[in-house]
Amino acid sequence: MNTPNTSTAARREPELLGQTVVLIGGSAGIGLETARRARAEGADVVITGRNPERLERAARELGVQRTAAFDATDAAALRSFFRDLPDPVDHVLVTAGGPSYTPLLEMDADQVREALSDHVVLGLEIARNAAGKMRPGGTLLLMGGTGGRRVRRGLGIVPAATAALPPFVAALALELAPVRVNLIAAGFVDTPLSASLLKDKLDERREELRENLPIGRVVGPADVAALAVHIMANTALTGATYDIDGGQQFAF
Repeated sequence: MNTPNTSTAARREPELLGQTVVLIGGSAGIGLETARRARAEGADVVITGRNPERLERAARELGVQRTAAFDATDAAALRSFFRDLPDPVDHVLVTAGGPSYTPLLEMDADQVREALSDHVVLGLEIARNAAGKMRPGGTLLLMGGTGGRRVRRGLGIVPAATAALPPFVAALALELAPVRVNLIAAGFVDTPLSASLLKDKLDERREELRENLPIGRVVGPADVAALAVHIMANTALTGATYDIDGGQQFAF
Protein backbone atom coordinates (compact mmCIF):
# COMPACT_ATOMS: atom_id res chain seq x y z
CA MET A 1 0.00 0.00 0.00
CA ASN A 2 1.36 3.40 -1.02
CA THR A 3 1.72 6.15 1.53
CA PRO A 4 0.19 9.53 0.55
CA ASN A 5 3.68 10.98 -0.04
CA THR A 6 4.73 8.09 -2.29
CA SER A 7 1.49 8.31 -4.23
CA THR A 8 1.90 12.08 -4.72
CA ALA A 9 5.49 11.65 -5.90
CA ALA A 10 4.41 9.00 -8.40
CA ARG A 11 1.79 11.34 -9.86
CA ARG A 12 4.10 14.36 -10.19
CA GLU A 13 4.46 15.52 -13.77
CA PRO A 14 7.88 16.64 -14.96
CA GLU A 15 8.18 20.40 -14.37
CA LEU A 16 9.27 21.28 -17.91
CA LEU A 17 7.23 18.74 -19.83
CA GLY A 18 6.78 19.83 -23.45
CA GLN A 19 8.95 22.92 -23.07
CA THR A 20 12.13 23.86 -24.93
CA VAL A 21 15.27 25.03 -23.12
CA VAL A 22 18.20 26.65 -24.93
CA LEU A 23 21.61 26.48 -23.23
CA ILE A 24 24.07 29.11 -24.49
CA GLY A 25 27.29 27.49 -23.30
CA GLY A 26 25.75 24.07 -22.71
CA SER A 27 28.59 21.68 -23.52
CA ALA A 28 30.22 21.64 -20.06
CA GLY A 29 29.84 22.68 -16.41
CA ILE A 30 26.67 24.45 -15.33
CA GLY A 31 25.19 24.55 -18.81
CA LEU A 32 25.64 20.82 -19.34
CA GLU A 33 24.18 19.95 -15.93
CA THR A 34 21.20 22.23 -16.54
CA ALA A 35 20.62 20.51 -19.87
CA ARG A 36 20.69 17.16 -18.07
CA ARG A 37 18.26 18.38 -15.38
CA ALA A 38 15.93 19.96 -17.93
CA ARG A 39 15.87 16.72 -19.92
CA ALA A 40 14.99 14.81 -16.76
CA GLU A 41 12.10 17.24 -16.23
CA GLY A 42 10.68 16.54 -19.68
CA ALA A 43 12.17 19.40 -21.71
CA ASP A 44 13.54 19.35 -25.21
CA VAL A 45 16.96 21.01 -25.05
CA VAL A 46 19.15 22.83 -27.54
CA ILE A 47 22.81 23.17 -26.54
CA THR A 48 25.38 25.52 -27.99
CA GLY A 49 29.10 25.97 -27.46
CA ARG A 50 32.30 27.13 -29.12
CA ASN A 51 34.02 23.73 -29.20
CA PRO A 52 32.38 21.41 -31.78
CA GLU A 53 34.00 18.23 -30.41
CA ARG A 54 32.96 18.91 -26.83
CA LEU A 55 29.49 19.87 -28.02
CA GLU A 56 29.17 16.61 -29.93
CA ARG A 57 30.20 14.59 -26.87
CA ALA A 58 27.65 16.41 -24.71
CA ALA A 59 24.91 15.84 -27.27
CA ARG A 60 25.64 12.10 -27.42
CA GLU A 61 25.72 11.86 -23.63
CA LEU A 62 22.34 13.58 -23.22
CA GLY A 63 20.65 12.27 -26.34
CA VAL A 64 20.20 15.82 -27.64
CA GLN A 65 19.25 16.26 -31.29
CA ARG A 66 19.74 20.01 -31.72
CA THR A 67 23.12 21.66 -31.23
CA ALA A 68 24.93 24.68 -32.65
CA ALA A 69 28.65 25.40 -32.52
CA PHE A 70 29.43 29.12 -32.46
CA ASP A 71 30.92 31.87 -30.32
CA ALA A 72 28.11 33.60 -28.44
CA THR A 73 30.01 36.90 -28.58
CA ASP A 74 29.81 36.82 -32.39
CA ALA A 75 26.73 38.99 -33.00
CA ALA A 76 26.11 37.67 -36.52
CA ALA A 77 26.37 34.03 -35.43
CA LEU A 78 24.07 34.65 -32.47
CA ARG A 79 21.50 36.35 -34.68
CA SER A 80 21.64 33.51 -37.19
CA PHE A 81 21.21 30.88 -34.47
CA PHE A 82 18.01 32.37 -33.07
CA ARG A 83 16.65 33.19 -36.52
CA ASP A 84 17.06 29.57 -37.62
CA LEU A 85 15.49 27.95 -34.53
CA PRO A 86 12.50 26.05 -35.96
CA ASP A 87 10.13 26.33 -32.99
CA PRO A 88 9.31 28.83 -30.23
CA VAL A 89 11.39 28.28 -27.09
CA ASP A 90 10.47 28.64 -23.44
CA HIS A 91 13.74 29.25 -21.59
CA VAL A 92 17.25 30.45 -22.37
CA LEU A 93 20.15 30.02 -19.94
CA VAL A 94 23.38 31.92 -20.65
CA THR A 95 26.51 30.48 -19.06
CA ALA A 96 28.96 31.63 -21.74
CA GLY A 97 31.72 34.01 -20.67
CA GLY A 98 33.80 34.25 -17.53
CA PRO A 99 35.40 36.75 -15.13
CA SER A 100 38.61 38.69 -15.70
CA TYR A 101 40.91 39.06 -12.69
CA THR A 102 43.57 41.25 -14.30
CA PRO A 103 44.86 43.93 -11.89
CA LEU A 104 43.22 47.29 -12.63
CA LEU A 105 46.44 49.17 -13.35
CA GLU A 106 47.45 46.55 -15.89
CA MET A 107 44.25 46.93 -17.91
CA ASP A 108 44.01 49.20 -20.93
CA ALA A 109 40.84 51.10 -21.83
CA ASP A 110 39.53 48.44 -24.18
CA GLN A 111 40.00 45.72 -21.56
CA VAL A 112 38.12 47.76 -18.98
CA ARG A 113 35.23 48.39 -21.38
CA GLU A 114 35.07 44.69 -22.27
CA ALA A 115 35.22 43.49 -18.66
CA LEU A 116 32.54 45.94 -17.51
CA SER A 117 30.16 45.29 -20.37
CA ASP A 118 30.85 41.65 -21.25
CA HIS A 119 27.89 39.99 -19.51
CA VAL A 120 25.56 42.97 -19.98
CA VAL A 121 26.21 43.25 -23.70
CA LEU A 122 25.93 39.49 -24.22
CA GLY A 123 22.72 39.34 -22.19
CA LEU A 124 21.26 42.23 -24.14
CA GLU A 125 22.17 40.72 -27.52
CA ILE A 126 20.65 37.40 -26.56
CA ALA A 127 17.51 39.12 -25.24
CA ARG A 128 17.16 41.12 -28.43
CA ASN A 129 17.47 38.02 -30.64
CA ALA A 130 15.51 35.63 -28.43
CA ALA A 131 12.55 37.91 -27.65
CA GLY A 132 10.60 37.07 -30.80
CA LYS A 133 11.12 33.34 -30.31
CA MET A 134 10.17 32.99 -26.64
CA ARG A 135 6.79 32.08 -25.27
CA PRO A 136 5.16 34.33 -22.62
CA GLY A 137 6.06 33.15 -19.14
CA GLY A 138 9.39 31.70 -20.20
CA THR A 139 12.61 33.02 -18.73
CA LEU A 140 15.91 34.42 -19.91
CA LEU A 141 18.34 33.35 -17.21
CA LEU A 142 21.76 35.01 -16.85
CA MET A 143 24.73 34.06 -14.68
CA GLY A 144 26.58 36.36 -12.28
CA GLY A 145 28.50 35.90 -9.05
CA THR A 146 28.57 36.66 -5.34
CA GLY A 147 32.35 36.62 -4.95
CA GLY A 148 32.76 40.09 -6.42
CA ARG A 149 30.38 41.87 -4.05
CA ARG A 150 33.18 42.71 -1.63
CA VAL A 151 36.12 44.69 -2.93
CA ARG A 152 39.33 42.78 -2.25
CA ARG A 153 42.86 42.82 -3.59
CA GLY A 154 43.18 40.60 -6.63
CA LEU A 155 39.62 40.93 -7.91
CA GLY A 156 40.40 43.79 -10.27
CA ILE A 157 37.34 45.05 -12.14
CA VAL A 158 35.13 42.11 -11.05
CA PRO A 159 33.27 43.95 -8.22
CA ALA A 160 32.22 46.73 -10.60
CA ALA A 161 31.07 44.26 -13.24
CA THR A 162 29.20 42.23 -10.59
CA ALA A 163 27.35 45.29 -9.32
CA ALA A 164 26.01 46.11 -12.79
CA LEU A 165 24.11 42.87 -13.33
CA PRO A 166 21.18 42.93 -10.83
CA PRO A 167 19.80 46.33 -11.93
CA PHE A 168 20.39 45.41 -15.56
CA VAL A 169 18.37 42.21 -15.13
CA ALA A 170 15.57 44.04 -13.31
CA ALA A 171 15.31 46.67 -16.05
CA LEU A 172 15.42 44.04 -18.78
CA ALA A 173 12.63 42.11 -17.06
CA LEU A 174 10.35 45.12 -17.41
CA GLU A 175 11.18 45.60 -21.08
CA LEU A 176 10.99 41.93 -22.06
CA ALA A 177 7.75 41.11 -20.17
CA PRO A 178 5.78 38.86 -20.32
CA VAL A 179 8.99 36.89 -20.86
CA ARG A 180 10.76 36.75 -17.49
CA VAL A 181 14.41 37.69 -16.84
CA ASN A 182 16.36 36.48 -13.81
CA LEU A 183 19.94 36.27 -12.56
CA ILE A 184 21.72 33.42 -10.79
CA ALA A 185 24.62 34.69 -8.67
CA ALA A 186 26.98 31.83 -7.89
CA GLY A 187 30.07 31.63 -5.74
CA PHE A 188 32.76 29.06 -6.45
CA VAL A 189 31.29 26.19 -8.47
CA ASP A 190 33.41 23.10 -9.11
CA THR A 191 33.47 23.23 -12.92
CA PRO A 192 36.04 22.88 -15.69
CA LEU A 193 36.17 26.70 -15.84
CA SER A 194 37.13 26.86 -12.16
CA ALA A 195 39.78 24.22 -12.77
CA SER A 196 41.25 26.21 -15.66
CA LEU A 197 41.37 29.41 -13.58
CA LEU A 198 42.87 27.86 -10.44
CA LYS A 199 45.09 25.19 -12.05
CA ASP A 200 47.30 23.60 -9.37
CA LYS A 201 45.52 25.51 -6.58
CA LEU A 202 42.18 23.80 -7.27
CA ASP A 203 42.44 21.10 -4.60
CA GLU A 204 43.56 23.66 -2.02
CA ARG A 205 40.54 25.83 -2.80
CA ARG A 206 38.17 22.86 -2.56
CA GLU A 207 39.53 21.93 0.86
CA GLU A 208 39.31 25.52 2.09
CA LEU A 209 35.66 25.66 1.07
CA ARG A 210 34.80 22.32 2.67
CA GLU A 211 36.27 23.52 5.94
CA ASN A 212 34.69 26.99 5.95
CA LEU A 213 31.39 26.97 4.07
CA PRO A 214 28.29 26.65 6.30
CA ILE A 215 27.06 23.79 4.10
CA GLY A 216 30.29 21.85 4.67
CA ARG A 217 30.84 20.99 1.01
CA VAL A 218 31.68 22.51 -2.34
CA VAL A 219 28.88 23.77 -4.60
CA GLY A 220 28.70 21.77 -7.83
CA PRO A 221 27.10 22.31 -11.25
CA ALA A 222 24.13 20.11 -10.31
CA ASP A 223 23.28 22.50 -7.44
CA VAL A 224 23.11 25.43 -9.83
CA ALA A 225 21.20 23.37 -12.39
CA ALA A 226 18.52 22.55 -9.81
CA LEU A 227 18.07 26.26 -9.07
CA ALA A 228 17.97 27.12 -12.78
CA VAL A 229 15.21 24.61 -13.48
CA HIS A 230 13.22 25.83 -10.47
CA ILE A 231 13.39 29.42 -11.78
CA MET A 232 12.29 28.22 -15.21
CA ALA A 233 9.33 26.32 -13.75
CA ASN A 234 8.10 29.01 -11.31
CA THR A 235 6.35 31.60 -13.45
CA ALA A 236 6.05 34.11 -10.57
CA LEU A 237 9.80 34.83 -10.62
CA THR A 238 11.19 37.74 -12.63
CA GLY A 239 13.62 40.63 -12.30
CA ALA A 240 15.36 39.00 -9.35
CA THR A 241 18.81 37.75 -8.33
CA TYR A 242 19.17 34.32 -6.71
CA ASP A 243 22.34 33.58 -4.73
CA ILE A 244 23.82 30.11 -4.66
CA ASP A 245 27.22 29.97 -3.01
CA GLY A 246 26.84 27.75 0.05
CA GLY A 247 27.25 30.81 2.29
CA GLN A 248 30.60 31.76 0.74
CA GLN A 249 29.93 35.52 0.84
CA PHE A 250 29.42 35.36 4.60
CA ALA A 251 32.20 32.91 5.43
CA PHE A 252 35.11 34.74 3.79
